[in-house]
Amino acid sequence: MSGKRKIEVLKLPTLPSRPCLEDRISEAAVFKMVGRVSAVTGDAIELEGMSVPLGAICLLTTQSRKQVKGRVIGFRGLNPILSPLESLESVAAGDTVELVDYQQYLWVGDSLCGRVVDAFGQPLDGQKLPSNLSSIKAEREPPASLDRRPINHRFSTGVKLIDACLTCGRGQRLGVFAGSGIGKSTLLGMLANGSEADRIVIAMVGERGREVQEFIQNILGDEGLSRSVVVVATSDKPAAQRVAAAWTATSIAESFRDEGHHVLLLFDSITRFAMAQRELGLASGEPPTTKGYPPSAFQALPRLVERAGCNAIGAITAFYTVLVEGDDQQEPIADALRGLLDGHIVLSRDLAEEFMYPAIDLLQSISRLQPRLVDQVLADAVGELRRLMAIYRRNADLITIGAYRRGSDENIDAAILVHELFKKFATQDSSESVDLIDAQNMLIELVNSLAHDGSTSQGLITSQFDPIGTSVDL
Repeated sequence: MSGKRKIEVLKLPTLPSRPCLEDRISEAAVFKMVGRVSAVTGDAIELEGMSVPLGAICLLTTQSRKQVKGRVIGFRGLNPILSPLESLESVAAGDTVELVDYQQYLWVGDSLCGRVVDAFGQPLDGQKLPSNLSSIKAEREPPASLDRRPINHRFSTGVKLIDACLTCGRGQRLGVFAGSGIGKSTLLGMLANGSEADRIVIAMVGERGREVQEFIQNILGDEGLSRSVVVVATSDKPAAQRVAAAWTATSIAESFRDEGHHVLLLFDSITRFAMAQRELGLASGEPPTTKGYPPSAFQALPRLVERAGCNAIGAITAFYTVLVEGDDQQEPIADALRGLLDGHIVLSRDLAEEFMYPAIDLLQSISRLQPRLVDQVLADAVGELRRLMAIYRRNADLITIGAYRRGSDENIDAAILVHELFKKFATQDSSESVDLIDAQNMLIELVNSLAHDGSTSQGLITSQFDPIGTSVDL
């Protein structure tokens, strides 16, 4: 054996696809373009001596020889406005700025699963990127309307209240609306661990640095991380980097979808993305409108959420958390997103204070695609449940103070009973996952129990619903 030479196999990196290479060559800067800093206002750096397009990536070199990347966000006259993508400690007039690329590119692929990356797709876990990744654009056009497949396959989330009462479809986009501290991140962890998705992409935009490690270790866990890619841009990062993280996470999800996978995109939070976009818009000189948000903030929202959904090959099912300031469901970002998404899940502080988790307010929540995803049996059961819960809410004050006497109204009697049964049904431990069919049968049993109790009258349930026996997509 000593005379034999060991032959090592040289592993060559995977080259980008031909369309990607053609795009890179056609959009590459064929000559060096250099300018300099002429003025600085907050995070807005005004340049002179160079002409670059909107969205271009530039490299700023300070007098201390530190190099910082930035992105062109607008123009003041003929001068480009640069927003730093990294922390900028010192900058002076006359510092050199060089054009790097006309837009941002990422490295993506299946071997990226299990990794934590920053807003530019670079690793944060101390390990190098795999060599078998391919290059894609960070910002792409959403699928054309006629290229989107219909959403007709149910999506199992593992959260029984969502699967039974707010049934989602593969490729649907939903918002999780809640104030601070009500359990948005915990609900996302339940979705990540209990869903049936092939790949999971988690965007943590504007979150506290402490929450990132806690979410990965305590909520996501090793099993959840093994099929996930986590994109992180914490609240201390520049606004341009927080915005870039949103495009990066969406692009990674799109790359998995283009390979035929069913992808779950968990975005926390889209409100902080809008806030970062507000900072950039105001820095570039846009006029403020509602609550200080410039027009570009409302233009960026549909550009982002429309990239999720189905195409001809795969699907991205997306959940966007929406932070409602002061629990105001009518604040401008929440109001705009309700019209852009395919449903909304509202978390209630009152329910959280009663220690009911997940604290989903069923009467305020809706899945717009549920009617086409469930059969008539379940639809009738959910409709009856909603009707009785609405009756309870209208009479809650009388019931609480003891002014209502049982037997006075059969509808209110049934509503009181269903209120207690529903709280037990809806409460679920964060580590528990329930099969979609089991969850729907549990709801049907709950509604059927009203008939056994005798709390039914004309207009209520007059016969039992049959349980659902199969999980065949409708």
